[in-house]
Amino acid sequence: MEIEIKINPEYKIPKVMILTDKVTEEINALTARLSEEAPQLISGFRDNVLKILEQEEIIRVYSSDGKIIAATDEGEYFLRQRLYEMEERLDSSRFVRISNSEIINLKKVKNFDMSFTGTICVSMTDSTVTYVSRRYVSKIKKILGV
Repeated sequence: MEIEIKINPEYKIPKVMILTDKVTEEINALTARLSEEAPQLISGFRDNVLKILEQEEIIRVYSSDGKIIAATDEGEYFLRQRLYEMEERLDSSRFVRISNSEIINLKKVKNFDMSFTGTICVSMTDSTVTYVSRRYVSKIKKILGV
């Protein structure tokens, strides 16, 4: 792929033009990537203090006792959004839903244990062990290429 950047003071908003002889998977992926909105801010509360959480630092997001919690290496933060709203906000190439009550960061997974019948055991980098519910097993296997 050839990349060319032209600086022109007439353009106040950046414009991307793709010149090609045919539309390929690479072009489709590039177009999708360019049209994605920037990830929204995620703010968590702990001890009445608000902190902006970077997606890279979030290990998992889960619900417990009706509250939505983001687990990080620094500790757990309470979120004001619902789990489905978090699923929409989080980067889909990094985060995946594994049950009705949990979303995990694939970059923070230590390993997947497939020896359990009907489910998958997931060990996270913070030593947390969680399970993929039966409903999401085929989706996880597809993502893992298994």
